[in-house]
Amino acid sequence: MSIYTDYGYPNDNACHAFDYMMQPLLSLLDKSKNTCILDMGCGNGFFVNHLVGKGFNAYGIDASEEGIAIAKRTNPDRFFIQDLSTGALPAEIAGFPFDTIVSTEVIEHLYNPYLFIALCKDVLTKTKGELVISTPYHGYFKNLLLGIFNKWDTHMSPLWQGGHIKLWSVKTLSFLLTEYGFVVTDFKGTGRIPYLWKSMIIKSTLK
Repeated sequence: MSIYTDYGYPNDNACHAFDYMMQPLLSLLDKSKNTCILDMGCGNGFFVNHLVGKGFNAYGIDASEEGIAIAKRTNPDRFFIQDLSTGALPAEIAGFPFDTIVSTEVIEHLYNPYLFIALCKDVLTKTKGELVISTPYHGYFKNLLLGIFNKWDTHMSPLWQGGHIKLWSVKTLSFLLTEYGFVVTDFKGTGRIPYLWKSMIIKSTLK
């Protein structure tokens, strides 16, 4: 059984990944269509607070008590503590009509991504909503260069407590989504040059 270790958020600043992911993420969201958004694994709430500031109706959940406490300083009624490995939403928002789930740089940290995607499906079933997931990109050329330059120990350091557990490619993540009834509609590579991207964003819709 895994035991959650708090990530440790010093403040409400954006994590470095938003330097190259913010605009691609925002380009996939539309206030007229994405009317009730849930950020699963919201951390310190930066993205949810940013969305709310832009007029979106957004909420966030995370297992980090420290992160949620920081997030609540800006919008106290929009954040809730919840470990994603439980396969459930907090009671306070369990009945909300979420039509969009966003999850940034989370799925690579999960021991059971099947449970996570099943939860996303359950949440979006009534609305036939959209799921937007970002995760570090892995493909042939990037993996090859990591091997050639002997960077795997740095890239996937086993010494990082709470680090990445699974590596995802477009093929494997798309397969998982399809298995649970999602149809992939958009792909964006972010950070660096094409095929050496730092992260990828995959958007899908529940059939």
